[in-house]
Amino acid sequence: MEKVFFKKEKSGNIRCLACRHNCIIPENRFGLCGARKNIEGKIILLTHSKPCSLHIDPIEKKPLFHYLPGSTVASIGFFGCNFRCDFCQNYDISCMRGKLLEEQVKKIETVSPKEFISFAKKSSAKSIAITYNEPAISVEYNIDAIKLAKKQKPKLGTVYVSNGYASEEQITELKKSKTRLDATNIDLKSFNADFYRKICGAELEKVLKCIKDFYKTGTWIELTTLLIPGKNDSGEELEQIADFIHSIDKNIPWHVSAFFPTHRMNNVRPASSEEIMRAVRIGKETGLNFVYGGNIRAGNENTYCPKCNTLLIKRDGFNAQVLELNKGKCIRCGEKIKGIFD
Repeated sequence: MEKVFFKKEKSGNIRCLACRHNCIIPENRFGLCGARKNIEGKIILLTHSKPCSLHIDPIEKKPLFHYLPGSTVASIGFFGCNFRCDFCQNYDISCMRGKLLEEQVKKIETVSPKEFISFAKKSSAKSIAITYNEPAISVEYNIDAIKLAKKQKPKLGTVYVSNGYASEEQITELKKSKTRLDATNIDLKSFNADFYRKICGAELEKVLKCIKDFYKTGTWIELTTLLIPGKNDSGEELEQIADFIHSIDKNIPWHVSAFFPTHRMNNVRPASSEEIMRAVRIGKETGLNFVYGGNIRAGNENTYCPKCNTLLIKRDGFNAQVLELNKGKCIRCGEKIKGIFD
């Protein structure tokens, strides 16, 4: 029986179960994401098989550093988003919502889950990724694609690049063998509840809970924080983020990326390489084994063995060269490195 990500309320309205907003949507209205609509008592994903982006990317671009390094991933994304971040880097995609989205998708060429998998196979990708916008809101398409990915020989890996708001119902579905999500990079945008509420339109505690829920399923997790000067970059807040990650698992990779002015934050200056390196240092001093500095070329993206400090994976931009790693172990000292490497 196909999983349905909505339920009827006593009021007659429909509650969406795709993400943690759990929108109650009246007839002929849209959820906060602008892509899910109540049509005749059912939630319809308007963007199903109507992607606005379809590309082959290096897996390092997601960014995922401990998941099939050096491989390529077939990436797909859709209009709409359940957040409204003032610093969104894909705002032309995420801000397309509601009636405007409904009209726009009519003009988009159909790419069914089967066609998406075929695209991945022909491109020799090792995995598929739901990315560019928030994957949680396109759950029905995702699951159809994941089921097909798992049937391939060899199997295709499955990836989300997410804001960390997938519902518990969705995460439960994504831990089943036929619909299993292998890896996810989740944005931990701040450790301040006001920041999430005012700048993102979401709740910090729900993001933290989502991260923990994914971790419990065994899905490989990496976290990303976009460092925005004066907004989420205080030493205290960075320590709080690092402490939270450490409390779950010190082997979860933390990517600290540099902000560049965009969308409704064009008046905020870019983050400097010195600020990124400071955040990396805080993460390492907190005890995290793998902290990476993104969007700058400062040598902070290589992977070293946490036991003997041997250079395991050398990275230059999105290029990755595996050096002293074999079957997930450091060749020099035998230390098991957490991740999915083959």
